[in-house]
Amino acid sequence: MTTVMLITMVLCFALTVSVAVSIGLAAILGIQVAELNMLISVKEMFNAINRFPLAAIPFFILAGNIMETGGISRRLVDFAKSLVGGVQGGLPMTCVLTCMIFASVSGSSVATTFAIGTILIPALMKHGYPNTWAASLQATSAELGVVIPPSIPLILYGVSAEVSIGELFIAGFGPGLFISGALMLFVWGYCKYKGWGKCDGDGRLSVGKATWKAGWALLMPVIILGGIYGGVFTPTEASAVAVFYALIVGLVIYREIKLPDLYTILRKSVLSSAVIMFIIANAGLFAFLITRAGVPEAIGIWLQDVLKSPAYFLLGVNAALFFIGMFIETGAAIIVLAPILAPVAMHFGIDPVHFGLIMVVNLALGMITPPFGVNLFAACTVARISLDRMVKDLVPFVLVVLACLMVISYVPALSLTLRDLAYAR
Repeated sequence: MTTVMLITMVLCFALTVSVAVSIGLAAILGIQVAELNMLISVKEMFNAINRFPLAAIPFFILAGNIMETGGISRRLVDFAKSLVGGVQGGLPMTCVLTCMIFASVSGSSVATTFAIGTILIPALMKHGYPNTWAASLQATSAELGVVIPPSIPLILYGVSAEVSIGELFIAGFGPGLFISGALMLFVWGYCKYKGWGKCDGDGRLSVGKATWKAGWALLMPVIILGGIYGGVFTPTEASAVAVFYALIVGLVIYREIKLPDLYTILRKSVLSSAVIMFIIANAGLFAFLITRAGVPEAIGIWLQDVLKSPAYFLLGVNAALFFIGMFIETGAAIIVLAPILAPVAMHFGIDPVHFGLIMVVNLALGMITPPFGVNLFAACTVARISLDRMVKDLVPFVLVVLACLMVISYVPALSLTLRDLAYAR
């Protein structure tokens, strides 16, 4: 059964069938080969999405779309530019910083790419930056949307590996800030080397004025994350609070959302949520079947025999996840692989929260690597360029994030210090 499922899935990928449909077809064929009751597919697909923490996903997607339309993202850009825009290369640094702030409430890298990219990619091009480099920068910076909490992939990992989502969220700050700092340092040095961005500070607001204008937008992550860690509401409840707050700010305070805009916002959010839930349902059925066939246990025993130490395990898993992330959507990969790999990681003495951050950061690289990087397609759409033109400018950014991944993998304190302080470990 397992062999038939894997061959079917690979063939579907080769024929460019979508990830969700490929996994679903493989699972259905597996049920037929194993002569199981077909009603199992309905039951397991329903069970896969019938989990309370997953209710946060559509709400965070909706909040991100409201922020994009409601003027919140533009004010965050002005605020970030007032802080770092005065130095050479300040505009690319503004892109990284804005994505970091936006990520703290959106939970989605694609939403971050569109919300910030529609503002900053044209601005970067206007200041003389190559459009391919600007698109590569935006796609990479938006990856922070799945690392810095609240994060949809972290929610999926928590549900799949049965790990506290609250602990994952607070642990995500260390890696997220580290990657942000590394990207900002890289773009500053690169702009110095190229002689770009000497006039990036032109027209920027003072810090005080920008902070005043962005005050309501900046208060949003404080309320959401403060409420989660203050015990006021759960991460799932926080997603609903994020939607309510973004609506109030966009409709009443900034008054940039009109009633006709709500239909467009809701339509985009429903479509995005439906795609993710369809992937989760099919991946849940696939994971159930391979678990029933004993695949996770077999892989776990094999990994323990072949990879004798935690260092080798992390190296091997990172290499495998990097390759998998290029071809399989992040959410589907997490749902299928987290139940298999998390117990093996614990066998090697690796904290499941730390391993969750490694897994999410690694698979998020798939969002900025060809051939199926969703952030790349989003950035290309905004910059109006083809994907093949981006590859050369994209390579240095991928190498920076890969270097950060190695540090995150082998320095667990980067992920666990805040968690241990918050939960008195």
